[in-house]
Amino acid sequence: MTLEPAAQPAAQPAALAAEMEATRERLAQTIDQLVYRASPKTIVRREITSVKGFFVDLGTGQPRTGNILKVVGSVVGVVVLFAVVRKVASD
Repeated sequence: MTLEPAAQPAAQPAALAAEMEATRERLAQTIDQLVYRASPKTIVRREITSVKGFFVDLGTGQPRTGNILKVVGSVVGVVVLFAVVRKVASD
């Protein structure tokens, strides 16, 4: 079993240095992206956009009345349920 040299000795240091620099640059970009995505301000903006997108069509700016009515109906239902439970518990 013979082992072949990985690269020519003269070109190897320059190639390794170039490869290491390219890898460093990719890692730096990846870290920057992760820091941006994990930033609390970015997370809040993303969640606000998500909630707005549920109630408003982000493309046209028109309200999504179906979703708004569902949420309002749910809130009213919960309030009525609490009022009934409170009344029954107080009697």
